[in-house]
Amino acid sequence: MPPRSIRAPHHAVHHPLFARFYAAVSPALDQRAGLAAHRRELVAGLSGRVIEIGAGNGLNFAHYPDTVSEVVAIEPEPRLRRLAREAAVRAGVPVDVVPGVAEALPVKSEAFDGAVLSLVLCSVRDQRRALAELRRVLRPGGELRFLEHVRASGRTPATVQRALDRSVWPLVFGGCHTARDTVAAIGAAGFELGEWRRLRIPERGLPMPTSPHVLGAATRPLETDGR
Repeated sequence: MPPRSIRAPHHAVHHPLFARFYAAVSPALDQRAGLAAHRRELVAGLSGRVIEIGAGNGLNFAHYPDTVSEVVAIEPEPRLRRLAREAAVRAGVPVDVVPGVAEALPVKSEAFDGAVLSLVLCSVRDQRRALAELRRVLRPGGELRFLEHVRASGRTPATVQRALDRSVWPLVFGGCHTARDTVAAIGAAGFELGEWRRLRIPERGLPMPTSPHVLGAATRPLETDGR
C-alpha cells in the first residue's frame, strides 16, 4: 500500500557510508543469519497503530500482520529513509515513513497501541531520553517490542565491546555501541518487562561484537490514581 504523508521536522543524521553498507548487507543478513524469522516474531500479534523507531531500510515492514491499521516509521538517515519509503509501497499495511530522531519524536502523546524497536537503541545518542519519548507516545497498556544487540554476558567479550565503543566502532558503524544494557534501560524507563530471551546472531560461526541480541516485549503500565 502507498504511504501517506505526515509533516514532521527534519533532523539531520547523516551516515552516508554506513547507510550504503547497511543497505547492501542487511537483506543477506536477514536470510543467512536468521534475522528475517526474528523480525516476524518481533511484530507478530501487534494491532492498531504502531510506531517503529529507526526503521532503517524498512525490512520489518513486510512482516507486519494485517491486524495493524497503520505504521508510523521514524528514520533520521536520508538514504535509509528513501529506501524505507520504497519498502513502504510494497508493505501489506499502511506505512508512513517520517524523518525524526528517537529523542524527539514528531508525534502526539499516547497516540499508539504498539511500538517497535529494532536494532536502533545501540545507536541513539541518548538512550534514556529516547525511551522516555517512546513511553510518552505509547498509550497506557500499549506494548513495546524490541530486537536489539546488547552487552555480552561474559566478562571478556563485554570488555572487548567496551573497548570498541570507546574507539573506532561508533565512528565506523553509524554511532553504534555494542555494550549497552538495553533490557535494564527499558525497565528503568518505566516499562514493565514481559517475556524476553537472549539470542546469538548468527547462531553459528565466529562471534562478532554485535552477536549478543535480545528479543522480547514490555508494556507501558496502566496509570494509577494520583500518578
